[in-house]
Amino acid sequence: MTGNLGTWFVRRTPVFWLTLSILSCVGLFLTWFWGAWSGGLDVAETCALLKGQKYDDAYRTEHWREPSRIFPLHNKCNASYDLVPPWVNPMLVLLAFLAVAGLIAAVWATAVRLRRLWRRWRPTSAV
Repeated sequence: MTGNLGTWFVRRTPVFWLTLSILSCVGLFLTWFWGAWSGGLDVAETCALLKGQKYDDAYRTEHWREPSRIFPLHNKCNASYDLVPPWVNPMLVLLAFLAVAGLIAAVWATAVRLRRLWRRWRPTSAV
């Protein structure tokens, strides 16, 4: 890539930025789904049998809102072990940022292209 960043940015088509935004949204949904269902249907069984962790019912009763939140995702067996992998929440933030940035860039690139077309095809006044 030679030239400045502004030139590189403008040369990308609106379809490129829209595709980036859509793929980020798909990745966002899949990552959220992975994190939301990381505990399975029976959390106590998942903690004890699959992860080898002690299921603390008192802790879960005290923090009953945590597993039902949309963000940040947590599904803890006890105070020290979370069934949601540690990469899930940062990835959700990154993918949400990419989705919004891609959408803004698509609108910007469309505006730049329309302005260029308008300048090229606008009627000139005959003098």
